[in-house]
Amino acid sequence: MPELPAFGRHDPASHTLVHLSDPHFLAGGARHPGGADTESNFQRTLEAVRRVHPQPAAIVLTGDLTDLGEPDAYARLRRAVEPVADQLGCPVVWVAGNHDERPALRAGLLDAAATEQPVTGVWDLDGLRLVAVDTSVPGWHHGDLDAAQLEWLGGVLSEPAPHGTLLAMHHPPLPAHVPLFDILELRHQDELAAVLRGTDVRGILAGHLHYSSAGTFAGIPVSVASSTCYTMNVARPAVDVNGMDAAQSFQLVHVYPDTITHTVVPVVDAPTSDFFSEQWLREMAALEPDERLEVFSRKPPRAER
Repeated sequence: MPELPAFGRHDPASHTLVHLSDPHFLAGGARHPGGADTESNFQRTLEAVRRVHPQPAAIVLTGDLTDLGEPDAYARLRRAVEPVADQLGCPVVWVAGNHDERPALRAGLLDAAATEQPVTGVWDLDGLRLVAVDTSVPGWHHGDLDAAQLEWLGGVLSEPAPHGTLLAMHHPPLPAHVPLFDILELRHQDELAAVLRGTDVRGILAGHLHYSSAGTFAGIPVSVASSTCYTMNVARPAVDVNGMDAAQSFQLVHVYPDTITHTVVPVVDAPTSDFFSEQWLREMAALEPDERLEVFSRKPPRAER
């Protein structure tokens, strides 16, 4: 189906990214200790990614790629993701999380030296700059950014990009809904804010929380993607929130000249109506704007409702 014209005031997005987080792969395809079938849930997610957008600018995975940092877990994750990225014609951006081990990640996903060096990178996505920073701390679960990485980030951001910059990181610079998660929060946030202020960073993509969340940091929108493995049941009282094998999702990030949207895509099998069919969209596209408004916006008289 050819791309449809924009029906409203916004032109189509210049870039669309797929934002996944926290797959928590384990060696041998083992289930997560909490019971979730990690690989099965992830495959269902990738099937949804294939369907929902055929030409993303990138697939971004914001950390906790594995649960224990095992080499076989990284190999299994790579075998799952790279064929999909090749099919969609886009790069994969791997971000380190607190459950990852830098040496195994670097060797298994980046074909790089197995060292404790931070896993960072810069991608030019047709004028949109994507920067991955490494908030993991070897041997710990909380997040941090040392002076060297902050200095590197400041240098990257010293010149603006045509479409601005997105930052990808694991630990979000936001307060957590779940008690005790603040123990594992990102340290040195004031120093990070000082680096980001006045730059062209338009958004921050993060993970870590296992539930979707959003806020602002240093005036910059922050979007947290939930986990593809297990999620936090935030319907329970905050002091009693625990993981559940349900409500997995990912996000579509649409970049426009004047805004960026983050759409949560549930990975669920459910009956779906077909009112907005391809034929219906074609018919709407063939109408003039006033005709479309008449057909779709005007309510019927009360007596006919």
